[in-house]
Amino acid sequence: MFKYLLFALIVVPFVELYLLVAIGREVGFAPTLGLVLLTGLVGSWLARREGSRVMRRWQTSLALRQVPEEGLFSGALIMLGGVLLVIPGVLTDVAGLLLLLPPVRRFVTVRLRRAVERRMREGSLHVTTIGGMGFPGPFAGTPPSEGTAFPRSWEQDAQGPSARIRSGASRSETDAEFTEEEPRH
Repeated sequence: MFKYLLFALIVVPFVELYLLVAIGREVGFAPTLGLVLLTGLVGSWLARREGSRVMRRWQTSLALRQVPEEGLFSGALIMLGGVLLVIPGVLTDVAGLLLLLPPVRRFVTVRLRRAVERRMREGSLHVTTIGGMGFPGPFAGTPPSEGTAFPRSWEQDAQGPSARIRSGASRSETDAEFTEEEPRH
C-alpha cells in the first residue's frame, strides 16, 4: 500500500504538470488558469454541500435510533474528493468530482468495505478494541440484574434496533484501532 502511495505522490504531480502545460498550449494561459480556479471553487462548494447532506442524514438517522445509511467511508470519500478538487490539476479534479457523486461514492464504498472485510478475514488487518463503558449493566456487556441502580429501560434500549448490528458482540461502546500488515503466505 505504501509503495502505491509513494508512486502516486511522485508520478501524479508530473502528469498534472504535463497536462496543464498541454492544455495551456491549446487554449491559452488565462483559460487554463480560469479552469483550475473554477474547479477549485466548484469543488469546495460541492464538497461542503455533500458533506452537509451526509451529516444531516447521519444526525436524522441517529435521532431515530437507526444506523446511518452512508457510513464513515462515504464521509471520508467526500473529504478526499474535496481535497482533490482544491489541488490544482486535471487528474485530481476529475477524481475529486467523481468522488463527490453519490453513485460513484457508493461503488467505491462497497469496494472499500469488501477489501477491509477480506483483510480482516485474512488476518492482515487487526482490530483492537479499547475498553467498554459498562452500559447497560454493572459490567460491560451484561444486562442489569434485579436490585441494581440501573433502570430496566437501559436493558430494553440495548435490545433496540441498533443491537442487531452488534450481533454477538458486547453491548458496551468500544473504540477501534485498525492496523494493517502484509498478508502472510
